[in-house]
Amino acid sequence: MRFEISKVLDAIEGRVCTDPLMARAVVDLAELVRFVDLDGGRPASLLRLGITIDALGRQLQEDGAPVYAVVHRGLLSDADLTSNERMVIRRWADDGLVEVLTNPADRVLEVADLLGLPVLSRQRYDGLAGRYPWVNEPGRVLAPISGSNGPTLKARVGVSMPTAVGVSPAGAKLLARTWRCAESSCALFGGGGGGSFADLVRVERAPYGQPPPSLRTGAPTCPRHESRLSDIGPRPKVEVLAIRIGGQIRQRFVVAPDQQVVVGRAPEQSGGIRLGQWLNDEARRWISRNHVSFELRGGELVARDVSTNGSGIRPGGSMDEANRIALMNHQIRPLGKGDIVELYPGVQVGRAEKMTSGGNFNPTSVMAEAPTMAIRLKP
Repeated sequence: MRFEISKVLDAIEGRVCTDPLMARAVVDLAELVRFVDLDGGRPASLLRLGITIDALGRQLQEDGAPVYAVVHRGLLSDADLTSNERMVIRRWADDGLVEVLTNPADRVLEVADLLGLPVLSRQRYDGLAGRYPWVNEPGRVLAPISGSNGPTLKARVGVSMPTAVGVSPAGAKLLARTWRCAESSCALFGGGGGGSFADLVRVERAPYGQPPPSLRTGAPTCPRHESRLSDIGPRPKVEVLAIRIGGQIRQRFVVAPDQQVVVGRAPEQSGGIRLGQWLNDEARRWISRNHVSFELRGGELVARDVSTNGSGIRPGGSMDEANRIALMNHQIRPLGKGDIVELYPGVQVGRAEKMTSGGNFNPTSVMAEAPTMAIRLKP
C-alpha cells in the first residue's frame, strides 16, 4: 500500500505548480488537507488535494488542471500527516511547486486577485470582501464538499462552475517582468534548490514560469523571504497551447522563445507532448511518433509538420472541410489567433484561451492509484 500511495502522490505532484500560465485555481493546502468529510479518513491527508484536483478537472472538463498551492510552514511538521507526506511537501517547496510561508495571511486571495483565478476554500472571506470584492462574484470561491456522485465543488455564489476572469492589470505588470530574490537559493525567484532536497531539484525555473510577486508591502516582494525583489528585465513572451482530443482538453503546454515543442504519439524529444495514452487504435496508427512541432519565430507562433501522414490547419477554428488547409512534408505555417492544428480528426492543438471542452467528459483521475484502504470516498 505504501508504494501505491507514493504513486498517487507522484501523480498529484504533476498537478501542483506556482506557474501563472498553468494554474487553474488557488488553494490553501493547510486548510484543504483537513477536510475529513471528503473521504472520512485521517485528521489530515495530502490525498485530499488529489480528490479536490479531480473535482476541479471534472467541473472544468479538463484533464491535468493544476492548482496553485499556498502552504503554511507549520504543515511541514504537522504530526497528523505521515512522514512521507511531510517529506513530499518539503520537496515541493524546494522545487518551487508550492509557496511555503510562515504567515500566509491573505496570500491565497492575493494570488487569485492578480491571476484572476478561482479559490477552492470553505472560508467565506467576509472580512476581506472590502479589499477583494470579487469573493462575492459567481464562481470565484468554491468549497470542496462531498456530493451525491462523489466529491465536488460548490460555489459560494452562483452556479458551481469555477470562474477565471484573466490576469488583472496589476498582475499583468508584474508578469511582464522577470524578478530576482536576494536569496540566491530562493526556489521561486532565484536559482532554486536551497533546501533539504537540493540535489533532487529538476531544473531552474524558467523566467516565464515565475509566480506573481507579493505586493503586500507596496513593492514587488518575495512572499517567502519577505525581501524586495530586483527587476532584471522583461519576461519572455510565450504561447500557451492546449491539446483537445475527442472534444476534451487533455493537456496544456508552453512554447517559449528558442524552444521547439514536438507533439505526437510518443515524441522522442525531451519535453515533447505525448498523446498515445488518449488515442484510439485508428488515431494511434495515423499519428506519427513525432507529428507536429511548434516554435516561436520573431514572436510569431508557427507549426511544422514532421509526420508521415500529414496534418491540417483549421483557420479560425472552422470545422468546414472546404476551409481545411493541408500541412505536410515539413511545411511550416504561421498560426493566426484562432487557428487549430489537426493531427487527426478530433485530435487538435490550439491556443489555450481559444480551446474549450464539450461532449461527454471522461477525465483521467490523479487518484487512480490510491489504495481503497487509504481513501474511502463518501457518497
